[in-house]
Amino acid sequence: MENEQRKKRIMRDSVIGIIVNLCIAAAKIVVGLLVSSLAIVSEGLNNAADAGSSFLTLVGTKLSSRHPDKEHPFGYGRIEYLTSLTISVLILVTGGTLLRDSIDGILHPAGMEVTVAAILLVAVSAVAKFLLGTYMIREGKAIDSDALVAVGIDGRNDSFFSLITIAISILFLVSGLSLDAWAGIVFAAVIIKSGIEILRDTVSELIGRPGEAELAGTIYKEIRSTPGILNAADMMLHNYGPDSWSGSVNLELDHKANLGDTYEFLHDLQLNIMHKYNVTMVFGLYAVDNDSPEARELRKTINTFVVQQEHVRSYHAVYKSPSSDKIYCDLVVDYDLKDWDALRAEFIDYLKQKYPDNEFEITIETEFV
Repeated sequence: MENEQRKKRIMRDSVIGIIVNLCIAAAKIVVGLLVSSLAIVSEGLNNAADAGSSFLTLVGTKLSSRHPDKEHPFGYGRIEYLTSLTISVLILVTGGTLLRDSIDGILHPAGMEVTVAAILLVAVSAVAKFLLGTYMIREGKAIDSDALVAVGIDGRNDSFFSLITIAISILFLVSGLSLDAWAGIVFAAVIIKSGIEILRDTVSELIGRPGEAELAGTIYKEIRSTPGILNAADMMLHNYGPDSWSGSVNLELDHKANLGDTYEFLHDLQLNIMHKYNVTMVFGLYAVDNDSPEARELRKTINTFVVQQEHVRSYHAVYKSPSSDKIYCDLVVDYDLKDWDALRAEFIDYLKQKYPDNEFEITIETEFV
């Protein structure tokens, strides 16, 4: 999806969320005050917070659309993550406030009045919030907007809270038993849980999650199918917002190829990745020899070692320099391996048995995407 289209959809959905939530919030707060229901008033305040979340999403999307400048050469796309972070904090504050008021309601019970009209209002709002929440989640996933997904999850939770409010209101009408404050504690727990989950996911994005595996796999496939490229490895993807990426990848090329032979198809590949996937990709180049008997024997020797190692997933960048007698190789290990130095030493000792007169440049790394 084009970046401009995505921004317009987020802004449109945010406006819808603001309007719907403000209408529901106003109705619930008024009715809740009239019937002295903490649960209904709390729902109304939560809906008002949802409207604030949608407003933050709207503002964040607008700000993230700003063009790159001297201070932020990669643009402002990550503002969307800050928006999600703010929404998560707002949700946690709402949950904490509700928890405090509910505990106070248990310790100091107040009278409660419930009418059929109030129950019908909550029921209508429950349907509206469920539909709105489901729509926001679907839209957020479709256009990769964590902020919209956060708003949708919170909205859908509200609809479940409303069902509990309806149940305790009917129970009060039938038996006179008030569980209003206890229901508030349940609502608060669910709200706080949602806030923590959204906060955790957003912080992970800001710290730096691995790049999208599906996107990386698609780019890998395109690179490896390009004539002249023998293999590709070590891809790194860094996002500067949900739809803006920069990256690097190491390419294995025939050691006999010269720069003039490779420039045109590498440049075309770089532009193709930029236009198709919105990824600004930088290439690192490895010279490899796949033809000579000596090179094939070296690969066979390395492969024998690799298949015996529990934590080594693959290897690449194998090259024996004809001028310096250095042997190069990168080993890709899983995240369970703790002692990389021990593996490197073991690997070098193994190679020295076959190549006692050579020096070794061994790189140990994990898969980045």
